[in-house]
Amino acid sequence: QVQLVESGGGSVQAGGSLRLSCAASRYTGSTVCMGWFRQAPGKEREGVAAIDRIGSTSYADSVKGRFTISKDNAKNTLYLQMNSLKPEDTAIYYCAADWMYRGRSCADYEYDYWGQGTQVTVSS
Repeated sequence: QVQLVESGGGSVQAGGSLRLSCAASRYTGSTVCMGWFRQAPGKEREGVAAIDRIGSTSYADSVKGRFTISKDNAKNTLYLQMNSLKPEDTAIYYCAADWMYRGRSCADYEYDYWGQGTQVTVSS
């Protein structure tokens, strides 16, 4: 079984920054896709950012220019750098990964493995 463990969440004021980490129990250098998702109270989970096997990235329009997804394969860790945070960014953030090609872009991908989530709260 693959385990993904998120960390780095917390509470910040609007305009602040956080860096989320996702440690994987399997080599991240061979992932087809890795991504970050978030779910706010009463809303469905939405994709935030994704990175494919060659390092190409994609972002939701709402976070483009503010968030950066990256990974360190030597540490088997995925990151999400979040800058200029807004109250609407408040949500539980989940990382996801897959090592199986499913014929979809990483922005529209049915991930097999998910972390437990980490809370991000942005106050105004």
